[in-house]
Amino acid sequence: MENSAELQRFLEEEKQKAMVSEMVGKITNVCWDKCITGTPGSKFSSSESTCLTNCAQRYMDMSILIMKRFQSMQ
Repeated sequence: MENSAELQRFLEEEKQKAMVSEMVGKITNVCWDKCITGTPGSKFSSSESTCLTNCAQRYMDMSILIMKRFQSMQ
Protein backbone atom coordinates (compact mmCIF):
# COMPACT_ATOMS: atom_id res chain seq x y z
CA MET A 1 0.00 0.00 0.00
CA GLU A 2 2.84 2.38 0.86
CA ASN A 3 4.45 1.78 -2.54
CA SER A 4 1.21 2.77 -4.20
CA ALA A 5 1.13 6.06 -2.29
CA GLU A 6 4.76 6.72 -3.20
CA LEU A 7 4.04 5.95 -6.83
CA GLN A 8 1.05 8.32 -6.83
CA ARG A 9 3.17 11.07 -5.29
CA PHE A 10 5.94 10.47 -7.83
CA LEU A 11 3.48 10.54 -10.75
CA GLU A 12 1.90 13.76 -9.47
CA GLU A 13 5.31 15.41 -9.14
CA GLU A 14 6.25 14.34 -12.66
CA LYS A 15 2.95 15.66 -13.99
CA GLN A 16 3.58 19.01 -12.31
CA LYS A 17 7.11 19.16 -13.74
CA ALA A 18 5.73 18.47 -17.22
CA MET A 19 3.11 21.20 -16.82
CA VAL A 20 5.74 23.74 -15.73
CA SER A 21 7.99 22.75 -18.62
CA GLU A 22 5.10 23.12 -21.08
CA MET A 23 4.20 26.53 -19.66
CA VAL A 24 7.79 27.76 -19.94
CA GLY A 25 7.88 26.61 -23.54
CA LYS A 26 4.62 28.38 -24.36
CA ILE A 27 5.71 31.58 -22.64
CA THR A 28 9.00 31.49 -24.51
CA ASN A 29 7.33 31.01 -27.90
CA VAL A 30 4.55 33.55 -27.40
CA CYS A 31 6.66 36.27 -25.82
CA TRP A 32 9.61 35.78 -28.17
CA ASP A 33 7.38 36.16 -31.22
CA LYS A 34 5.70 39.22 -29.71
CA CYS A 35 8.73 41.04 -28.31
CA ILE A 36 11.76 40.21 -30.45
CA THR A 37 11.22 42.07 -33.67
CA GLY A 38 14.67 41.98 -35.24
CA THR A 39 17.66 39.72 -35.24
CA PRO A 40 18.67 39.19 -31.62
CA GLY A 41 22.11 40.41 -30.63
CA SER A 42 24.17 39.51 -27.62
CA LYS A 43 21.77 41.46 -25.37
CA PHE A 44 18.11 42.38 -25.45
CA SER A 45 17.28 46.04 -25.95
CA SER A 46 15.57 47.74 -23.02
CA SER A 47 12.24 47.71 -24.87
CA GLU A 48 12.61 44.01 -25.68
CA SER A 49 13.51 43.24 -22.07
CA THR A 50 10.52 45.21 -20.76
CA CYS A 51 8.22 43.55 -23.29
CA LEU A 52 9.46 40.06 -22.37
CA THR A 53 9.00 40.74 -18.66
CA ASN A 54 5.49 42.13 -19.10
CA CYS A 55 4.46 39.39 -21.51
CA ALA A 56 5.65 36.60 -19.21
CA GLN A 57 3.95 38.22 -16.21
CA ARG A 58 0.64 38.60 -18.06
CA TYR A 59 0.84 34.99 -19.27
CA MET A 60 1.46 33.73 -15.73
CA ASP A 61 -1.33 35.91 -14.30
CA MET A 62 -3.80 34.63 -16.88
CA SER A 63 -2.75 31.02 -16.32
CA ILE A 64 -3.31 31.39 -12.57
CA LEU A 65 -6.69 33.05 -13.15
CA ILE A 66 -7.79 30.26 -15.48
CA MET A 67 -6.66 27.56 -13.03
CA LYS A 68 -8.58 29.24 -10.20
CA ARG A 69 -11.70 29.43 -12.35
CA PHE A 70 -11.48 25.75 -13.21
CA GLN A 71 -10.94 24.84 -9.56
CA SER A 72 -13.99 26.87 -8.48
CA MET A 73 -16.13 25.04 -11.07
CA GLN A 74 -15.36 21.64 -9.55
